[in-house]
Amino acid sequence: MKKLLHIIATPRGDRSRTLQVSRAFLEAFRTTHPEWNVEELDLFKEKLPPLTVERVDGKYVLLSGKELPVELKGAWEEILRHIERFLAADGYLISTPMWNFGVPYVLKHYLDVIVQPRGLFRYTPNGVEGLAKGRKMVIMTSRGGDYSTAPASTMDFLEPYLKAVFNFVGITELTFVNVQPMDALGPQVRDSKISAACESAQALAWKF
Repeated sequence: MKKLLHIIATPRGDRSRTLQVSRAFLEAFRTTHPEWNVEELDLFKEKLPPLTVERVDGKYVLLSGKELPVELKGAWEEILRHIERFLAADGYLISTPMWNFGVPYVLKHYLDVIVQPRGLFRYTPNGVEGLAKGRKMVIMTSRGGDYSTAPASTMDFLEPYLKAVFNFVGITELTFVNVQPMDALGPQVRDSKISAACESAQALAWKF
């Protein structure tokens, strides 16, 4: 059975506008892809390993092309488990609001944990090779304002960052659904944007 990993980076639960759109995607996805299992990873409930000196030292060891020494293997067990869990999925759904023009801190922490040499990427004579190739990703985001056009678009560091990170590890087939504006133009505009985003999300699920 194939697996879709739903990575949640919002603490608001049922009140989340982001998750409202993601639920529309998942409802359609479960209907059209009954052979897939959906696994949830809530980053606000998950205890992510801190990047201690020992763990950072391990990263530099791996970057140098060497194996982790015995004294660092214990510190890296949690990191390796998160990498394995990520790579065990065949596709991904990420639900994240925009916070201060970028991603919430828990999502940045998670990416700092899993984007590791010889885990999600490796260096070759031809350059960097991503090790998560062949997977699809849908990223649902919500924003208080509208960052779709200049000059506001120059402050959108969420989409370019996530696109760069996941392209780097080999995931090039990714689609964003950006629900905006959620606050700047009032509740009627908000509700209209959410409704349109839910329709787009369902269409994405059908052809995932």
